[in-house]
Amino acid sequence: MRWSLDELYTSFKSNKYIQDLGKYEKLIEEFNVWANSRLNDYKDIGVKIEEYINYSKSLSTLSAKLGTFASLTSSVDANNEVALAYLNKLSMMGSNLTKPNVKFQNYLKNIDNLDEIIKTSELLKEHDFYLNQIKIFAKYLLSEKEEVLISKLRNTGSTAWTNLQNKITSNLMVDIKLNDQEKKLPLPAVRNLAYSTDTDIRKTAYEAELLAYKKIEESSAAALNGIKGEVLTITELRGYSSPLEEVLIQSRMNNGTLDSMFTAIKEYLPIFHKYYRRKAELLGHKNGLPFYDMFAPMGKVSRTFTYEEAMKYIVENFRTFSDKLADYAENAYERNWLDVEPREGKIGGAFCSNIHPIKESRVLANFDGSFSNVITLAHELGHGYHGLNLKDASILNSRYPMPIAETASIFCETIVTNAALREASDDEAIGILETSISDAGQVIVDIYSRFLFETEVFERRKDHPLSVNEFKEIMVEAQKKSYGHGLDHDVLHPYMWINKTHYYSAGRNFYNFPYAFGLLFSKGLYAEYLTKGNNFVKEYDELLEATGKNNIEDVALRMNIDIQSPEFFRASLQLIENDIEKFIKITSK
Repeated sequence: MRWSLDELYTSFKSNKYIQDLGKYEKLIEEFNVWANSRLNDYKDIGVKIEEYINYSKSLSTLSAKLGTFASLTSSVDANNEVALAYLNKLSMMGSNLTKPNVKFQNYLKNIDNLDEIIKTSELLKEHDFYLNQIKIFAKYLLSEKEEVLISKLRNTGSTAWTNLQNKITSNLMVDIKLNDQEKKLPLPAVRNLAYSTDTDIRKTAYEAELLAYKKIEESSAAALNGIKGEVLTITELRGYSSPLEEVLIQSRMNNGTLDSMFTAIKEYLPIFHKYYRRKAELLGHKNGLPFYDMFAPMGKVSRTFTYEEAMKYIVENFRTFSDKLADYAENAYERNWLDVEPREGKIGGAFCSNIHPIKESRVLANFDGSFSNVITLAHELGHGYHGLNLKDASILNSRYPMPIAETASIFCETIVTNAALREASDDEAIGILETSISDAGQVIVDIYSRFLFETEVFERRKDHPLSVNEFKEIMVEAQKKSYGHGLDHDVLHPYMWINKTHYYSAGRNFYNFPYAFGLLFSKGLYAEYLTKGNNFVKEYDELLEATGKNNIEDVALRMNIDIQSPEFFRASLQLIENDIEKFIKITSK
């Protein structure tokens, strides 16, 4: 149940790691010398751009290998001081790339005939989109000295706050009384109790979780204030109207697409409220659903899985879509690419890390045997499959924007969920259907609350650092606006801002709406799959491959989808409404 990182490095002391670290350091020095000597005139422009691309590919490869090994090691052992030391060292080394990169961005900004130059070289044509993206971001560059200073100060600013928050949450042990026994459990294990079939256990876990957050609320608030304050300062200096504008540009998404999506989402919120009220009624609540019962299992899905059974089930159902997808998941399992055991010092939640230089991926999860956790594994393996379809691309063309990142993962969730529904009894179907709706509610309704929360936090942080009470108040108000009368307003989750790690990354602002986009885009693609059958599979793989070097709107147009119209999102939300109506009808018999 633990992953192998030997394919990267066997240890920080291994000759391979030490040699690559030395190569990386030397290459950074060479890159700086190159920038100072080669970017002073506009002779042989095409050759110089090719040289820049080759340096960037080599540096990105070494950085990905060294950094991924350190971050993956730290993610399963927050107390590993060696891993943390190397993360800090790599961050400081990386700050020495700022100067040559800024110099090149400014160089590129002043080239008026860039498109003509790109046509003269196969290497440049391969990196056409990458180069034009650099030119777009060059408009927001500060002076070379300012950019270098910001890069170095981040090591003692947002990066330090992020590391602190990761450490205190990973080491947070929750005091909880279960079956008349006092226990200390890791936070992820306690949060998993929200899926328990026992009402008292769900409520006890919720109360214990909130009480545990009090131990770290002040330090978490300090970290969040520090990170959001830094983001506001830098985005304003660069000339962005807001952090959201910067995120949209980074996401390769038009504001019109975001507005269209939220227009449709707000129209459909009452449908979700209707579902939450019905679930509350079934559980005996009169004032809406209390937060601790949000994930209460319904129906009779009592089936549990060992890790081996879960992976076998996923592989079998992936194979109904394509052998390529199933073979990827089977290979990941057999070669120990997954770490699924909950334990002290390991971060909560789940993620997938695609490691382009070795054409592999690693999945972290906290598996407890529930069907919900099986879906989580399918989700993260979907991210890995996305990486598989980009494995032969240049590393500079392998990075896709946040909103499109959730497409393959949610598509894989849908494959497994629909397979489970097909073979389920009526009682089991209620449970599986409700789990699917509940997950959709998290990605639509809860994500909307997180978007509202982060928007308000940025607005207030312009004026002052926020207190713990302010963070709690903003979170509760966001939940009320998003969940409406679907939840019991007296039993919400005021500490959700501590639980969600994305808030604590200066490079992942508004990492909430991409999930909603991913769900709705994926729902639309799945509808296409049901229509086209096997003919869709090749188109789908090509779409995933195209995500590294296209804007989101252009990726969608490959499937003749106009995502700047609310109609597309309404159609996807209608599919969820159909499930909700089905759930209400079945449970009303």
